[in-house]
Amino acid sequence: MHDVIRHPYQQAFPRWLRVGFWICIVIAIAVVLRRVFALAYPPHSAPAQLAALDAAFASHAILTLAHILPALAFVVISPFFFFRNSTSWPERLLFPLGAVVGLTAYAMSFYSVGGWIERSAVLFFNSLFLFSLFRSYWHMRHGELLLKRRWMIRAIAILLGIATTRPVMGVFFATSHLTHLAPNQFFGIAFWIGFSINTLAIELWLRSRDRQVWL
Repeated sequence: MHDVIRHPYQQAFPRWLRVGFWICIVIAIAVVLRRVFALAYPPHSAPAQLAALDAAFASHAILTLAHILPALAFVVISPFFFFRNSTSWPERLLFPLGAVVGLTAYAMSFYSVGGWIERSAVLFFNSLFLFSLFRSYWHMRHGELLLKRRWMIRAIAILLGIATTRPVMGVFFATSHLTHLAPNQFFGIAFWIGFSINTLAIELWLRSRDRQVWL
């Protein structure tokens, strides 16, 4: 039987949050598909900076796929959590998928393009993601479904921070002729900015007074 949680989902989430959620979903899916395609069919006419990034990921292709494919599944399933009024079997897959994503993210950090600045962002936000995922699972096991939901919202928002980093990186790429910054110099900064935006936005919303009634 499903664990039914009765509250108005579509009204509970403000428009800005729903729009941001779907934008992050689309970006995350596009990023994964582009990376899979680049690993299977390496482009031969990509700009030098992009070609260097493709080569870096290709050097550890198996680990990259072990990270991004579960992440893709996590992202695709996450709308079931936000917009259904029951705990469905796809939602339960978020826990094992999230665990795989988090553990492989630690391994991926050894190959950070942005060096220790990027690695520090991955270690911090990935640990926060896994902690939120664990708390959500713990509350689910103890029948505390609203707390489970609250911590899963945090976990999803943090994971989708990787999508928010992409527009930030786009700005750095577009302005590189002015800043003269290479990817290994701005990737770490972009990671800190992107993940921080998502983490702070969802935390401020969760803590807002008018949400305490239902969360």
